[in-house]
Amino acid sequence: MNSLRQYPLFVLLMMIGALAMLVPAAHAARQEDWLIARVFFQYSLLIMAFSVMVGTAMMNRTIRNVSRANLITLILSFALLPVFLALPFSELLPTLGFRRAYFEMLSSFTTTGATLFNDPFRISESLHLWRGVVGWLGGFFMLVAAMAILEPLNVGGYEIRETMTAEPKGGAQKVANDVRILRAIRVLGPAYFAFTALLALVLIFSGERVFIAVIHAMGTLATSAISPVSGIGGAQSGIMGEVWIALFLLLAVSSRLMNLATFPATVRNLPKDPEFQLTMLVVIGIPLFLFIRHWLAALEVDAGENALAGLGAIWGGMFNTISFLTTTGFVSTHWHEAQSWSGLRAPGILLFGLAVMGGGVATTAGGIKLLRIYSLYRHGTREMERLLHPHSVGRSGVSTRRFRRQGAELAWVFLMLFLMSIVGVALALSLLGIEFESSFALAIASLTNTGPLYMALGENAAHYTDLPDAALDILSAAMVLGRVETLALIALLNPDYWRQ
Repeated sequence: MNSLRQYPLFVLLMMIGALAMLVPAAHAARQEDWLIARVFFQYSLLIMAFSVMVGTAMMNRTIRNVSRANLITLILSFALLPVFLALPFSELLPTLGFRRAYFEMLSSFTTTGATLFNDPFRISESLHLWRGVVGWLGGFFMLVAAMAILEPLNVGGYEIRETMTAEPKGGAQKVANDVRILRAIRVLGPAYFAFTALLALVLIFSGERVFIAVIHAMGTLATSAISPVSGIGGAQSGIMGEVWIALFLLLAVSSRLMNLATFPATVRNLPKDPEFQLTMLVVIGIPLFLFIRHWLAALEVDAGENALAGLGAIWGGMFNTISFLTTTGFVSTHWHEAQSWSGLRAPGILLFGLAVMGGGVATTAGGIKLLRIYSLYRHGTREMERLLHPHSVGRSGVSTRRFRRQGAELAWVFLMLFLMSIVGVALALSLLGIEFESSFALAIASLTNTGPLYMALGENAAHYTDLPDAALDILSAAMVLGRVETLALIALLNPDYWRQ
């Protein structure tokens, strides 16, 4: 165990990926699909042996700058680890090619959920299980990286949390790198596994197949929306399954819910959490807007039928709101009712706005993050107050004033960088001949790590499998950028991280 702790983090991730390949291998063996079982088992042994050799060669390496090494490892993990994870996929699906197999695994590992298989029954259940396992591990890796790597550096949204305290932390904590990572695993691991198992169990009790329930549970906790049956529409759990998934998606609103030791106290204090407050405002406000828009016209037809249709429209709007706000991408079976009820010609634009907002800080969700949005809102309300009373003094203490000033400034910088990234990716895709509307939809879907968002364009959207390989390469880079965030890359360019 002590020898493993001396291995580089990237090598340890390769070893975990190699062990994870035994899961689809065992599943394929149980179904007597010996080709898939043999390929996954052989690649598991190959990658494990390669990892041990590389780890042994680098175990005595001295890291002079831990902060720089952690940021580089975080970026390389999302960019290079899918290369090894895609090997069984490309071997079993030679017509797919390694380039597209890499895109599929990168999409899963970054919890984006953009898939090249428009027909889910085109591949075996074991391959779907591998997609789900990779997405689930990618979500957990992001949680651990946020707590062990991004928090000490005050990036990834933690820079906003620091401004909420009266005194700044003053830089990274002087804790050993392996100790910090092990502590994050001990804190987050039991909760992540327990919540996944619990959701799978309640989905099974709701009438879902065990296999589908497990993958949907992993896709929910990782906010990847990976599904072997094209989402909830092909599931058998019905409205109860959607209710349970929506409840567990709240875990992507506040990272504090992932700590089982403080879970009861966190639930009691949850109504005071600004991220939760903003979530409830959006989840309730947008469905009501869609519902009330044509309320009077709908009542003139048939009150009984419209009452049921109205309830379905409200639920469809609420579920899709929480799903895309957490950058998951599951679509409710009642979403079409919400669309027809509202009468909006392009309700998908609401989903794009929700994905850009994003979920909570230090969660598996992508996007700008709710705490940054809240910081900008507080700053905006204060500025409007000063328009009416120019000489007024902000109340609520020193920490609140720092949150409104420094927090809003940092949030505004990230917002501008995020919007510039969207424009840059969209222009790059446009140069390949992709339509303007589709380019922006693909840019937002990749940078917010919400793969199913692209399909929200409806008839105007092609499928990912119809895109050229060059476009998939651009989207791959955008997914990594959206996962690690622009501020983390800028922090890597900070000269302080390159000095001994």
